[in-house]
Order: sequence, then structure tokens, then C-alpha cells
Amino acid sequence: MPDFHRNVWYPFTILKEAPTPVKVEKGDGLWLELEDGRRIMDCISSWWVNIHGHAHPKMAKAIADQAKKLEQVIFANFTHDPAERLAEQVTAQLPGELNRVFFSDDGSTAVEVAMKMAYQYWHNQGEERTKFICFEGAYHGDTFGAMSAGERSVFTEVFEDLLFDVDFLPYPDTWMDDDTVGDREDKIIRQLEKMLDENPETYAGIIIEPLIQGAGGMRMCREDFLQKLHWVNRQFDTLLIFDEVMTGFGRTGDWFACRRAQVEPDLIAVAKGLTGGFLPLSLTIASDTIFEAFNSSDPIKTFWHGHSYTANPIGCAAGLASMELMHENEPVFSEMEQWHREELEPLRDHPKLKKHRVTGTIAAMEIDTEDADGYLNPVANKIKKECVDKGLLIRPLGNVVYLMPPYCTTREQLSKMYQGIKKLLEE
Repeated sequence: MPDFHRNVWYPFTILKEAPTPVKVEKGDGLWLELEDGRRIMDCISSWWVNIHGHAHPKMAKAIADQAKKLEQVIFANFTHDPAERLAEQVTAQLPGELNRVFFSDDGSTAVEVAMKMAYQYWHNQGEERTKFICFEGAYHGDTFGAMSAGERSVFTEVFEDLLFDVDFLPYPDTWMDDDTVGDREDKIIRQLEKMLDENPETYAGIIIEPLIQGAGGMRMCREDFLQKLHWVNRQFDTLLIFDEVMTGFGRTGDWFACRRAQVEPDLIAVAKGLTGGFLPLSLTIASDTIFEAFNSSDPIKTFWHGHSYTANPIGCAAGLASMELMHENEPVFSEMEQWHREELEPLRDHPKLKKHRVTGTIAAMEIDTEDADGYLNPVANKIKKECVDKGLLIRPLGNVVYLMPPYCTTREQLSKMYQGIKKLLEE
């Protein structure tokens, strides 16, 4: 067994096979300093949350200032300025009627809240729509509702009997030089239309990770597909839920994937980059139409949900600082896609790589191995062990190697990340 701390149980870790955890002493922008003094580049924004880099002084100051003023207050029958300002600023970047913000604590919970809202929306109108349409390969979190909406995999197998039933559609993932995606998209849309036409009062909503499936392997779809999906959703009068926990806050090259795709979902879940990686906080944002279905004096139509730390003022202060930095960094997250494309071009014919793809600040490619593709491909453990010696923090999703750097990354630093990947492949 690796040399784990005797009191700590680490997440997503096969205990007897994992390498000994690398101890980090401090962070500075793109860089992490290890216990032994080495510095490595955080190529994945530490599980996709540190969008502005580590220990940003503006973020730290906002948190410290708020902690001196108001650290926490119950958010039922009370409110405070940081929560109201953050809700205003986030919704200002979203399309149409997405104006009603519900605070919670993490991405899984934000998704659960969205699904509960969708289910109860129909109940409040006298309709019992009990199923969701989801997509193969999806990962929406690790709570039971979020697991139910996700791919049935090693993550969920133990709990299979406890998950509620959903209907899955294929996810039309695509990559560079893929000339089959249009036909595959149309086939999925026809399948969706048939499901909704035959069962018009069955489905409470459709939930999707727009443009990029994260933990499912950085699988990417086109904006065209989301527009087709949105059209069908409106034609058949169901609800469209975007899980933007990972794709939100600049990751797709725009503030949100829905903006890039020019699609207005009914519900959107966000977290991760919301506070720049400093504190746990999430939002579920509903349309005005959905909100009005709960706007009643009838207790049965109330949305009975909440958390002890709902809209925590310090977390909201971190969110406000992150929003300010988002405006400052917009030129970087809108331009990084082109940087990735320039770096990927020389790798297009690499004999060990396939399915190169990029959307916004995220680039991914698959290592061609003798083992089956997927999360349990053993090449991941090899890379995890060796990347630190190359000065990189990379955590492959099986045989999928991806880069998702923070917005403080320079063009030259991104190039060094690719150079490190080439060295790993050579070895």
C-alpha cells in the first residue's frame, strides 16, 4: 500500500495501486511548490477549479476583507450584499430568462437541485413527469441523483440498485478530421424526437454537459448539436438542463457554453470556477418561467431545499473577486483555443495519439495503447507517476491526456506543457 497519511482517505483512488501522494507546500499562479522544493506547472487547474491560478492576491484579499466583516449568516429570511451582487453579476452573463439564482455548495448538489426543480416544476402544474433523458458517458457528480443521471460505470456499479431509472442517448463526441459527426448528430436527434413524441408527458427534462463531457473523457460535441437539441426541447415542451459545473466561467472560450452555442436552457448548474478555486460554492440558475411555478403561498409548491452554508458570504466574496478577474482575463480564455490548435498541429500525425480535440481552454488527445480505452486504462498511472519529474501536474482520464490550464498561463508556458507531454510519450 502507498505511503498515505494514516488518517486520510483520498478520493478517486484505488488504494493498493495508487502512487504515494505528492505533498504540496504552496501555490503561486500557474506553479505549485512541492515539499522537496521542486516547482511544477498545474496543467489542469487542480481538478478544474483554479481558473486564475493559485494564491491570487486579489482573491485572498477579498476573502480576508469579508471574513473581518461577516463570515456567515442564515440565508433563510436573511440576505446580504455579496450574495445579491454575485447573483446579479453571474446572471448578467447568461442569456434570456436565466435570472433566478439558488445557492448551494458543490457541483453535484447544483445538479441535484436542478433536477429537483425540473421534477417539481411539472408537479406544481399538475403533471407527473418522472423521468430524465441523459447522455451516455455523462458524469454529473457523486450524489445519488447525480449518479443516476450519469453513465453507469465503475463509479456507480456498487449502487446500481439505488439509482433511479433514466433514458440514455448517445453523446455525439467528435474530434479533428471527424467527417461522421453530422450524421451521428441527426440520428440522435431523430431518436430524441421519437422518445418525446411517443411519451409526451413522461420526461421532466433533458440534462447534458454542453460542448464537453468532463470526467467522461473530455469528449466534445459541436455547437450545432446543442442548437438542434434546444429546438427539439422547445418543440416538445420539456425542460433543458445544462450542467456547466466544469464548462462555465470561460472554459469553452466564452463565459458559458450556452453563450458560445447561442442556446438558452431552462436550468443551468455552475460551480468549480465560480470562486476561482478558493472556496466551495455552487449555483443553480433557473428561468423566470420556472421560478414562477414555485411562486405560491401553497406549501406543497415551495422548493424545500437548503444547506447550512447556503450563500456563505466569504464564498460569495471569492466569487465576486473571481468575476472581476474573469473580465480582466477574457482576452486569454477567448484566445487560448487558438494556442492549443497551434500546439496540437505538430502532434496530429503522432503514432501514439488519436482523436485530437480542442474547445476553448481545453485540449485533449488519446494515447493509443494495447489496453481498452477508458478511465481504467493503466497508462494513466504511469503518467501520474512520471509527469511530476517533468515539472507538470497532469491527471489523465485513463488514456485521455488533457490540458486545462488557468488563465494566468502564458503562450510560452502552454508550449512547455506540450513539450512535457511529448517527452512523456517518448518514454
